[in-house]
Amino acid sequence: MKNPVKYDLEERLIDFSVQIVKIVEKVVKTKAGNLLTTQLIKAGTSPALNYGEAQSSESRKDFIHKMRIALKELRETNVCLRIIRKGKLINDLLLIDKILKENNELIAIFVKSIDTAGKGLDKVG
Repeated sequence: MKNPVKYDLEERLIDFSVQIVKIVEKVVKTKAGNLLTTQLIKAGTSPALNYGEAQSSESRKDFIHKMRIALKELRETNVCLRIIRKGKLINDLLLIDKILKENNELIAIFVKSIDTAGKGLDKVG
């Protein structure tokens, strides 16, 4: 009997952060490239850190708040990656397309998680 594959969102977010770091290293070193990579490294690594905080949240409202912050950072990362791609500030389009796909999947996961966590919250208080 095979062991079932364990789904670990935190590990997935850490892997996402590592990929962001790799992309940052490949972006052209221009004024625009430097500005965007500074923004990207902050926004792109933040979801893993915020998710870690959410795991120790003090209430469901606190959990939702931290998850929303992570979601905002994922959306900012998405826009930044798209600017880098459209601006042709990176040569490795396969890498950036792969991380954009993962970014979109993570956004969908966070939207669903926030929605699920928020169900019945108005009734609870």
